[in-house]
Amino acid sequence: MEEKTFFEKFKIQMVLFWQWLSPYLSKIHHWRKRIWKKYHINKIFLLAILLVVLVTSIYLLYLAKSADVSSLKAGLEQTTTIYDENNAEAGTLYDQKGTFVDLDKIAPALQNAVISTEDKRFYQHGGFDVRGILRAAVGYVVNRGSIVGGGSTLTQQLAKNAFLSQNQTLSRKAEELFLAVEIEKKYTKDDILAMYLNNAYFGNGVWGVEDASQKYYGKHASELTVSEAASIAAILKSPSYYNPIDHMDNSIERRNLILGLMVDNKKITQAEADQAKSEPLLLEDTYNSTNGYQYPYYFDALINEAINDYDLKEEDILNKGYKIYTSLNQEYQKQMQATFENDSLFQYAPDGTPAQAGSVAMNPKTGGVYALVGGRGEHVFRGFNRATQIRVQPGSIMKPLAVYTPALEAGYKIDSMLEDEQKAYGSDNYMPTNYNGVYLGKVPMYQAVEQSINAPAVWLLDKIGVDKGFQKVKKFGIPLTNDDRYLGLALGGLTKGVSPMQMASAYTVFANEGQRSKGHLITKIVDATGAVIVDNTEPKTEKVTTPEVAKDMTSMLMGVFTNGTGQGALPSGYSIAGKTGSTELTFGVKNGTKDQWIVGYTPDVVLSTWIGYDRTDENHYLDGLSSEGVAPIFRAEMAGILPNTPMTAFNTNSASEIVKEQNKTTVDKWKDDFDEGAKYWKNKFNEGSSYLKEKTGDFFNSLKEKLK
Repeated sequence: MEEKTFFEKFKIQMVLFWQWLSPYLSKIHHWRKRIWKKYHINKIFLLAILLVVLVTSIYLLYLAKSADVSSLKAGLEQTTTIYDENNAEAGTLYDQKGTFVDLDKIAPALQNAVISTEDKRFYQHGGFDVRGILRAAVGYVVNRGSIVGGGSTLTQQLAKNAFLSQNQTLSRKAEELFLAVEIEKKYTKDDILAMYLNNAYFGNGVWGVEDASQKYYGKHASELTVSEAASIAAILKSPSYYNPIDHMDNSIERRNLILGLMVDNKKITQAEADQAKSEPLLLEDTYNSTNGYQYPYYFDALINEAINDYDLKEEDILNKGYKIYTSLNQEYQKQMQATFENDSLFQYAPDGTPAQAGSVAMNPKTGGVYALVGGRGEHVFRGFNRATQIRVQPGSIMKPLAVYTPALEAGYKIDSMLEDEQKAYGSDNYMPTNYNGVYLGKVPMYQAVEQSINAPAVWLLDKIGVDKGFQKVKKFGIPLTNDDRYLGLALGGLTKGVSPMQMASAYTVFANEGQRSKGHLITKIVDATGAVIVDNTEPKTEKVTTPEVAKDMTSMLMGVFTNGTGQGALPSGYSIAGKTGSTELTFGVKNGTKDQWIVGYTPDVVLSTWIGYDRTDENHYLDGLSSEGVAPIFRAEMAGILPNTPMTAFNTNSASEIVKEQNKTTVDKWKDDFDEGAKYWKNKFNEGSSYLKEKTGDFFNSLKEKLK
């Protein structure tokens, strides 16, 4: 007898094991039955299921009730519109939205084609169709838990398109059903059909039947033939597969199917269907996409602000017909965009990569953003916005915030003498260097500001205390970490960096008598029903320093553009205050920088501009300093903006003029005192001479009498 195989032996052992285990399993089974019966487990289990169903239903009902169903039609009819600071229309936002038309402007043939195909019992059900749900349930079982469609009425599809994601899940289908019931309570069937037809996607970037009719047949939705109407309805099943531009054969095949369904539903006769099937689909595209997104980076920032600050959703902003009022100045924005489109003003890397940039123009009184551009080249919707989202080192534009403002508050004057020496400071032996390698020994504060000299700034921060500068920078609205609490703060050495938006807001302090205005774009949002859902019309300001200190800082910062590093950035005929800044490269290129900044202002506008590369390396860096790279860009921006401002004059002169006047006054006073003294002593001398002459005459007259 051959030896048994391993598997045969294993089978025998498993049989023996089962024979041993079966009695125990039988006892356990009988025990479970007794316990199950004794404690009414069936009832408990049923009750638990009913409780889960009840809780789920209550939750879904809550979601449906909390959805803004009442404003659905108004939101679909209206396009979200952006308004500028003067309440003039500046553009529109839209995503899943086309040209809205009333139901009487849609061909009856198209209405019938859609109903016959998508929801033939549309006018009989109350938002959901039990037969359709049963069909979908059978499909769910047959396809092993996968939802393959079916069962959704037009009302449910409208609820999905308007309120929900496109994910095919049981929870989404349940939400869809409850929302459909709420929609049916609020609107008539004709309203629902009109909303559906205006909110459905028809391929090739068009939404709604009016734009679809223009896109495919060059006519209004009211003018469609039966054949054309059926082909438009055909697209709904799969816009990429059944649209007649890309797949004519597929479109005709499904058109013919829909015509047959229309006959079955008694919407047309067989003769009408045969006639329609014989007609070719003659395509004509007269659709014109309106480009309301004409200020792309400003609108991107606006959407981000609405989402981040006011908890709105992107899809709601784009689709619910809001009126969004902003601080936008369209002329400033056009001028700024024109500057960014002028390639001759910008540097390019050896491989042709363009330097990037970000810029913000702000109202110093309110913080409202007049204009904003966040990049160059092709714009990506809600892509990276360098005006608001970039975080780079600020360089010397940090000096007025971290050093000179707190120094003035501590009692220093604009002409106080500061040490300008190459030496180490503080417990960490921080040693700053001047860019040109020249050290003057002593330098007045205003000159250190004008020429952006590093060593005096660090010496002064060491004198007033790093903590004082650290706390003051935070008051300017610049976020810091504990790692920023060191002397390098004077030169803009930050852990996380700053954006042009943050720096524009910080410099409003000097233009606004010591008050910082928080930067913002939105002033008010009104929904489609007319309700104000965001009100930001009252400016938000915070006191950072005194008007006197702000005035002294402005006097020193005016000199940056008349005598210092910003001379090349000054438009002819204008007076500006502000600061330049640049950051060093980490690799050995002497005449190059990583980031370049200029922040400049008048009493009417603050402009903050940054340029640099998104990734700096040995082949991608800026030549020279800010006086060479960013200066012509800033000058062009300001030259376009300033003529359109009120051109309010500063309430002070530049520090160099003030000091010169002070010195001139001292000399003149000394001269006047000298002249007055000389005149006094001359009069005294004359008086003495007359007296002496008189007395001498009397003496000789007396002597003469005695000699007689």
